[in-house]
Amino acid sequence: MRKAALFVSFLLVVTLLAAGCGGKKDATIRIGSQTFSETVILAEMMGALIEENLGVKVEHVPNLSASYMVHQAMLNKEVDLSTRYTGTVMTGELGLQEPIYDRKQAFEFVKTEFNKRFSQTVFEPYGFENTYALTVTKEMAEKYNLKKVSDLAPYAANMKLGTDSSFLDREGDGYKALTKTYGFSFGKTYPMEIGLVYKAVRDKEVDCVIAYSTDSRIKSFGLVTLEDDKQFFPPYEAVIIARNETLEKFPGLADELKKLAGLIDTATMTELNYLVDEKKVPAKQVARDFLKQKGLLK
Repeated sequence: MRKAALFVSFLLVVTLLAAGCGGKKDATIRIGSQTFSETVILAEMMGALIEENLGVKVEHVPNLSASYMVHQAMLNKEVDLSTRYTGTVMTGELGLQEPIYDRKQAFEFVKTEFNKRFSQTVFEPYGFENTYALTVTKEMAEKYNLKKVSDLAPYAANMKLGTDSSFLDREGDGYKALTKTYGFSFGKTYPMEIGLVYKAVRDKEVDCVIAYSTDSRIKSFGLVTLEDDKQFFPPYEAVIIARNETLEKFPGLADELKKLAGLIDTATMTELNYLVDEKKVPAKQVARDFLKQKGLLK
């Protein structure tokens, strides 16, 4: 009888320990980021606010290679929060054939649809936009008098374009739609990791690249961004997206995330990217230093 009682007690302890471990895991907020520094910095900002002001454990899930992968991770409950871009999710995750070009209308559409379709909340934008930009070297711009995207038309057929692979595959605001809008195609396209496009064009491995407008390497590599004169690209405002279940589970989480709304303009984000990409300052330090400067961390 005593052995039976001890066995039952042992099972009870094991069950409680397992429940405790499970509870600890469930008490973690997971923040996803893609492969470029901007989303990493913003993930570290969210994490710092959550850990310091809410006392909740955070796990950063990096290196998700594309927006749709972040989306799938959130649907699978592997990630709770992420930074995304309105133009990207409109024609990607939300499947619009034609993007919305009015910034306010685009945001409201994304906010409404993510809540309705996926039970996810889209927070007010950080305050900056990171759009795609066709970019060439200063030498190339001067040689062919390139100032706007339309100026590429006479030369594109003999040019090599470097771009992240997701842009080649995207409908609505991807490569195929771009060529239709501007009436020309590049001779060859080379998909690559976004961080490699700047070096590739600087080193003349390609002639033109699809860059991210807030990437500091445009400036530090002496590149020239061509004007999107046909206004092909929709607004790409950066926003936080959170699972509603996570917001309900952690009181105060929404209030912490709201602190980042309107806090970062384009020049500031470009500078923060510069610190990480060029000065090699760790993203976590860059994020915390910025939040301290804004009075959001001690």
